[in-house]
Amino acid sequence: MQIGSVRPRLPQWAWKPARHSESLLRLKADLRRLNLHTVCESARCPNIHECFHRGAATFMILGNLCTRGCGFCSVPKGSPSKHDMRLDPDEPANVARMAAMLGLKYVVITSVNRDDLPDGGSGHFAETVRQVRSALPRARIEVLTPDFCGDRNAVARVLDAGPHVFNHNMETVERLYRRVRPQADYRQSLEVLAFARQYRPDVLTKSGFMVGLGERHSEVRELLRDLQGAGADVATIGQYLQPTRRNLPVAEYVSPEHFEEYRAYGLSLGFKAVFSGPLVRSSYMAEMVNEEARRTEH
Repeated sequence: MQIGSVRPRLPQWAWKPARHSESLLRLKADLRRLNLHTVCESARCPNIHECFHRGAATFMILGNLCTRGCGFCSVPKGSPSKHDMRLDPDEPANVARMAAMLGLKYVVITSVNRDDLPDGGSGHFAETVRQVRSALPRARIEVLTPDFCGDRNAVARVLDAGPHVFNHNMETVERLYRRVRPQADYRQSLEVLAFARQYRPDVLTKSGFMVGLGERHSEVRELLRDLQGAGADVATIGQYLQPTRRNLPVAEYVSPEHFEEYRAYGLSLGFKAVFSGPLVRSSYMAEMVNEEARRTEH
């Protein structure tokens, strides 16, 4: 989109009304008491009212300050030299405690990028998984990790903790990386997914990306082929919505018909599940997507 051009109007099918305010406030208060964060809040997810109402949330660990400045993301940015970014040693246990309080059968854990830490925060991530497994031995656990700067030992450390699903988001097509994810690398992210598939073939591998940032339809199909080539089992595709004025503008609102086309194309490539729609997010309805993918294995 050119500077000064008219921005597209938000269509009805890309908008979700804010409801269930009491549930939202109650769960937020419980999270704050344990000094916990969710990506639902920090990334301003449009599904937050629905998910919090049914007692679902995606825990965001390693603090609430990210060392990267992705153009699409509203998670607060921080520099270790300017902020106190020490890890909370109680965070893994508190995540497990909150998940148990909610009675979760499916727990999703993600994190900010912590490029300031020698292991990228992977040890803290792994400990959180272990604590949740201990508190909820029957629950399934999905991890949505950063790229750990391509450090395979860090990826292995998280996988060794025993998650059931390994998720790492591509976010956008290769051509737009410099603008959308300037501190990330398209090929490196694919390599993270490929390593996860090779290292733990029993773990479901998943990735998500956004459309509406100026990508071409052919580039979306190319990204899906690359993900399939990297061994991803599941793909999620959602509409980019500008969370704040400081973030990248929306270039296009992709029609529901195109989302269905992407879904059909992904399934034709051999994905076990493709969750595609305007309000789809990487961890939205994650338990349902996992069940769909598992059904195709039998």
